[in-house]
Amino acid sequence: MARPLQVYLDEADLERLERWARARGWTKSQAVRVAVRALTRPRQDEPLLHASGMIDGLPPDVSEQVDRYLEETFVAEKASPYRVRRRRPPVRR
Repeated sequence: MARPLQVYLDEADLERLERWARARGWTKSQAVRVAVRALTRPRQDEPLLHASGMIDGLPPDVSEQVDRYLEETFVAEKASPYRVRRRRPPVRR
């Protein structure tokens, strides 16, 4: 059963909440529920959080620019040539 909660936010926090919710197509209530669940979830459920900070020397903006860095470092293997299928002559009986 859901119970009501009244929260007072200053203008800056309220604007951030509204902008964040609007970007996702959520109501402010939905955004608050998601944030509370994310903050109160046990850490062992998040294996990526355990891996964060394990690699030294990464650029400071790697989390924001991950796609760009992957694109810069990705080396594709050469595509294998297509095999030309030869038509077999029909079997004569």
